[in-house]
Order: sequence, then structure tokens, then C-alpha cells
Amino acid sequence: MGVRGLTSYVEGNHNFFTDMRLRDCRLVIDGCSLYFRLYFNSGLDQAKGGDYDMFAMLVQQFFAALAECNVQPFVVLDGGMDHMDKKFKTLQERTRSKIREAHSLSRGSNGSVLPLLSRVVFIQVLSQLGVPLVQCMTEADFEIASLAKDWCCPVLSNDSDFYIFDLRGGYLPFTFFEWNNVSGKATERYIPTRHFTVKRFCSHFNQMKKQLLPLFAVVAGNDYTPDKITEAFFMRAAHERVPMGQMSGRGSGPRLEGFLLWLSQFTTPVDALERVLELLGRQQKQNIRTQLSDGIQDYQLPSTSSLAQYFTSPQPALPNTQGLAVVLASQPKWLLRAVASGRLPSLVLDVLVLQKVLLIAQVENSQLPSSHLTSLSIRKTIYGLLLKKSRHNGDTQQTITQRGRGRGGGDPNRQSQGTGQQNDIHYVEEYDRQDLNLKKNTVEAHLPSVPQLNLTALDKVPTHVRLQVLLGTLGVLDHVLQPVPPHLSLPVCVMYFWRSNSKPKPNLPLLQAMLLGLVYGELSWRMVHPDDPLFGSKAAATVCQRLSLLRVNPGQRRGLDLGVAHLLSQWQSCMLAGLYLNQLLCFPLPEPQCAWVFSGTLLHGLAAAIMGGQHPESLLVGESFALHLYSILLQALLGPAGLATLRGSKGGGQKQVQQRGRGHGGRGGVSGGRGGVSGGRGGVSGGRGGASRGRGRGSGQRGRGRGLMSADSDFDNRFALLTFMDDCQGGWA
Repeated sequence: MGVRGLTSYVEGNHNFFTDMRLRDCRLVIDGCSLYFRLYFNSGLDQAKGGDYDMFAMLVQQFFAALAECNVQPFVVLDGGMDHMDKKFKTLQERTRSKIREAHSLSRGSNGSVLPLLSRVVFIQVLSQLGVPLVQCMTEADFEIASLAKDWCCPVLSNDSDFYIFDLRGGYLPFTFFEWNNVSGKATERYIPTRHFTVKRFCSHFNQMKKQLLPLFAVVAGNDYTPDKITEAFFMRAAHERVPMGQMSGRGSGPRLEGFLLWLSQFTTPVDALERVLELLGRQQKQNIRTQLSDGIQDYQLPSTSSLAQYFTSPQPALPNTQGLAVVLASQPKWLLRAVASGRLPSLVLDVLVLQKVLLIAQVENSQLPSSHLTSLSIRKTIYGLLLKKSRHNGDTQQTITQRGRGRGGGDPNRQSQGTGQQNDIHYVEEYDRQDLNLKKNTVEAHLPSVPQLNLTALDKVPTHVRLQVLLGTLGVLDHVLQPVPPHLSLPVCVMYFWRSNSKPKPNLPLLQAMLLGLVYGELSWRMVHPDDPLFGSKAAATVCQRLSLLRVNPGQRRGLDLGVAHLLSQWQSCMLAGLYLNQLLCFPLPEPQCAWVFSGTLLHGLAAAIMGGQHPESLLVGESFALHLYSILLQALLGPAGLATLRGSKGGGQKQVQQRGRGHGGRGGVSGGRGGVSGGRGGVSGGRGGASRGRGRGSGQRGRGRGLMSADSDFDNRFALLTFMDDCQGGWA
């Protein structure tokens, strides 16, 4: 939720903290705060799409520091939006702000925009490291506080709510958490930090009762308190000359301090609440009382935490569904487990419960349509898979019990658009950028006409059927993937879809840069793994260094090529939607490690070099595997005929110059229809067993070190392209 202005006020007063040496303990980590903090504090690229390889290494270093100090991390992530819509206006305003910041970054000014695939990379790295993780069904801070209280251990976060929760183990703000400054003797390594407790905080305000802090939070203003209540209270207090400190400056330190001192005169929260209501006046007093009381209840922690059992269970546990919307509680167990383990995104929850999706802003050409338009048809299929038979006769907003934040009641006037019948048409409200504004678009869900598909038993559908749905949605013929390494199949499919559906079309140099990026990621991953044939390869290291030297460093003054940036944003949108669809279909294709699939500064540099006349193959000279992989990927994307034409052109069109700053693909751009690859129908990597995954997400899934798939692969799923592919139109459905 967050209390406005509280973080800057508290962190500006060191007397509220004690120094601490963190070691030999459990630590509950606010996962969303962690990946935001790590990315933004590292100086990593934001304007060119993000550098996920560097981000992944940073995440690894963070958890290595914890391990060195014998700190056991437990990461908790936010889930879906509040089903009561109490925070939706706040979320909309934050999205509008990010649209403006992305535009500012695109013009060379300041801003903070998290690259689109950062959360996916974060979850994948934690899976590889074996770090325990859970994704909540709703906002995570209440569950984080409950778990930390149950285990009597500290919380690491950047959320001011943890200055309000009464945690026996205390709170460690990221601001003071020196994880990259591990100190102490070899057997007593520790992380220097500062430790906050509610008890110490209240002692600075005339020994104020800690039970008064929740009232302070909801009146001072958090994400669930309407601004008008906060402002009305302070204006009325100033009008009646209530001694409450300085009134100027909304959310300012003096105002918060004055309010805390004023509250300290009360012995019980009930007395304080009555006085607050008196100051607010009698008009709608009961409604305000209900709002404030509900807000106070959000900070009342249970005696035990449901997450404690989730983390300690030897088998993948089901999340606690008490207090959630009935539509979630009635979902199949496989889906709930996948959401809780992070193998399904929080978008699934928003679609099932609210039929609303807030699309994330990217750095792109704001004069062109949103990059998310390119991936619309993929999202339509996701919505169709989720909403078919998922409605329960208007009970979407009902809850099982009333417990914790926003878990009671429900809006009786809100009815689901369908009646639960199979042939109902379902819609999802998407909120996306239009120019520099946030616009709501009503999107019709699309379900592929495959009789076996039903969300309840989607995990039991044969792999080849689920693969049909994935490839059909992406518009890829099965033979295209035959020679492609399994772990690169999904990125190649997405690139194929992006090439066909992006507007404007990517030109050949950008396509070649994307493929070189895949080769770079493959070499980088393989040469540091001891069980891989390329481990320690000097030739591979030389090629990687040669490619990396072409990176556009974040500090360089070279202007952003908006044309390239917009196209890469479109690709990232398609990649994210493709990942989500593959996850929802229970991984008919292995999930790629996104850290080694996309690096924005590298791709911008490679595209510029190729458009300037650099031959892509010359960058791979000296490493036969790299040249072979590049050739395979290029043929998969262009087809044998296109590849032959390219080789016959003596340079492959590297001198086609993309129009800079306008997002145009140039006259020499490579377009190409969905069926633009010739060749017979061959096998598809993945096999009948598919890429099934347990809680150890990402381990052993990439198939590294097995070499490239041959034409006589054992995998022989043969099928034709399905005809249910939706066209990406020039506007919203």
C-alpha cells in the first residue's frame, strides 16, 4: 500500500534505527521491491530495452552475498490486483506516470522504466539458484508481514507499510542494506544494515501506543485511502487549530510528525478514531468510519502465516484461498500451484478475477501506436483459454471469508459479462498507451477451436495438441523448428511472429542483429558451465568479446535510434505474451532463459554496425559452432530460398539503412508472410513428453551441451498449421 511521505521522513532520522550485522538467520524478502531496487540502482540500461544478462548476474551476486552470511532468503512476490478495485485508480495513475517517463527516456531525458522482461528474468534466476519463492494471489505486503511475524525474522523491502506492521523481527529498508559490502571474519561474515522496530519508533513520540500506527497510516494516506479523506482531515484540523504541527506540504515530514505527536495523547485506537471522525464532520460519517476501519484491519496480522506451510511443505503446496474471490478458489489445482510458484504470471489472476489488464509502458516511439498492439492476437488466445467456463454465474467478486486486506464483501452490482455457458463471448479491458495517454480498449477473447482445450484439465491435454495451439497462434509451421535447438525454439517462433505482425516491418540488419544476439547468449551461457563442450573455450570468448565491444553503453551520448527501439519493444511485447501463452499451455516448448536471449545495448550496437556495412558472419569468425548456429537460425527465419538470395547478394543487404528516429523499417526491410518458409513437414523439438516442469523452474530445461537437433530427430509430431490464427489489425478489438 505505502504511506505517502513516510519513507523519506523515517529514513531521514537515523535515531529511528539501530545498526545491525545480519547473519545466521531467515530473511523474508519483498521480491518486487528487490528486483526494482537492484535494476534501478545498478546503472543498467533502460532506454534501449534493458540488459537482462547483466541484471541476471546482479541477482546472482545478491543471493551469493546472503549465502556467504548464512542468511536464508524467502522471496514473496505480488500477485494480481485487488479484486475490490480499491487501488485501481492508483495503479492507473502509476501507469500514466510510466508512460510519461518512457517518453522522456526516448527523448534522451530522465525517467525510470523497468524493462519488460525483468520480472521473468528475476524468477528464472531464483529458480536456477534454488531460492524459495512464492507469488501471492493478491498484494504481497500483508503476507510478507504475516510470515515474518510467524518466524520472528526481519523483512527486507522498500515499502513504507513495514514501518506500520508490528514485526517482532523488525524491518530492514533497502536504503541501508549493504549487501555488496559483506564484512567480518571468514566464519562470521555479515551484511551491515540498519534495523527498524515499531517499539523504538513509537518511543520517540511520547511512548505512543503502537496500536495507533494503523490509524495513522490510513488517515495520513495510503494507496487505499481516498485523497479527499486525508486532505479533509488535515484542513479541518488546521481550521479548528488543533495542535498538530506544521500543516503545509502534503505528506511532508513536519505534518506526519505533528500527527504522530497528536495521536500519542490517546490511549486506545477507538478513542483516536472517534476524534478523527469528529474532525471530519458528521456528513457521511458512517461511510468514512467503515473506510477507515477497513483500512486499519489491513494491518492486523494473524497469529500464524499460511506461507509458512507453503515454504516448509516437502511437496508443492496449494496457496491459501481463504478470503479470495470465488473464481480463484474454484480454479484447478494445477493452475493455482503454477501461479504460486511463479510458473504462471499475475496477469492470469487479473484476467480471471477482474477481466482487466494494465499493459506495461516501454521506451518506444510515442508517435506510433503502442508496441503492445503487435502481440494482441497472442493475448486474445490467452484470454480465451482462461475465460472459457471460468465464470460462475456472477459470483466472480464474492469471497469465502473476510480476512486481511480487501478480502471482504464484494460489489453486488458488478456482474460478470458471461453466464458461464460455453458459447458466451468474453471480453477483457486492456489499458494501454495511446499517444501519451492511458486508454481503455475492450478486447474480445479468442479460443482456438480445439475440442480438448479446457482450463480445468489443460495440463492433461496431449503435448502435441498444446503445441498446435502455441504454433498456430504464433503462425509458425512445424518444420521451421526442426533444426533449431529446443531451448531456442520459442524465441525463434516469437521472432517469426514479430517479423510478420510488426508495423513497421523490421529490416534485414535488425533481424541479423537479433540472431547474433541469440548466438552471443548461447556462447556466453555455455562457456561458463563446466559440463558443456564449450566450457572455457578461448574461441567462444573471443567471439563474445568481439560482439560485446559493439554494445552501446548507457553513458554514451549517441542518440537513441527510435526506429530500432520501437521494433525491439514490439519484439519484447511479443516475447512476453509468447512466454505467458507457453506457460499457460504447460510448456509445450522449453522455456528459454530470457537473460541470454535479449540485450538491448548489444542489439542496438549490432544493428548499427550491420547497417554500417559490417558482415554478420565476420563477427563470428573463429568459432565454427557460432557460425553453424547463426546459419541454422537464419534459415529458420528466412527459409532456404531467402537464405540463398541473401548469400547471393554479397553482403546480405547490410547497407540498407533504416530511417532513424521515425520507427520506419526502410525500403529494404524484410517483411514476409506467415507461410513464407518452404519445406516439408518435419518433426518439432519438444517431443511427446513436452517440457514438464516442477517447482525447480528452469533447472535442466535448456538442453545445453547436447548439440543442435538433426533432421532425423526422434521427435516426430507432424501436423499442419491450424487455421484459427487471429490477424493483428490496425486497431483494438
